[in-house]
Amino acid sequence: MTAPRLLDFEGTFPRLDSGVFVAAGAKVIGEVQVGAESSVWYNAVVRGDVCPITIGERTNIQDLSMVHVTSGQFPTVIGDDVTVGHRAIVHGCTIGNRVLVGMGAIVLDGAVIEDECIIAAGALVTPGTHVPAGSMVMGAPGKVVRALSPAERADLLRSAAHYVQMARRHGGPTTQMGGIGTITP
Repeated sequence: MTAPRLLDFEGTFPRLDSGVFVAAGAKVIGEVQVGAESSVWYNAVVRGDVCPITIGERTNIQDLSMVHVTSGQFPTVIGDDVTVGHRAIVHGCTIGNRVLVGMGAIVLDGAVIEDECIIAAGALVTPGTHVPAGSMVMGAPGKVVRALSPAERADLLRSAAHYVQMARRHGGPTTQMGGIGTITP
């Protein structure tokens, strides 16, 4: 039997818009809304148990990543066309549209990442940090090191579009979860 990918938490179920792909081994738990054509990849966890999580359209949460919240304080909001790289942690923060959170990066409680930013691989965005639109953040603790070039900004959309296509190749929209949850048309 296939393990459930969508799980309720205290009677609250994840909601998936049309075209969402949830890979085998991934878990989407509790008060989570996932926008159209987004994807949650192998062994990633999106856990909305003590605050809600909202994931926009065409956003990808890659393999082994963790998206969580801060109890009673910080929900997690992730915008449209966002790429959350492999093994990244996104915790109780707000991420705008067209953002890349690099592999192994960590974005912590109360941080706000505005639109069109890159959080470099391995960067640590500390609690309460505000990253202005169009910024490149590197290091631990993460610091804005420069503005993104026009080419880098364009690549943000290409990355998101690539993962929409990859989700289709890996099995398309999730329609039968083997568990609990709702998929909205």
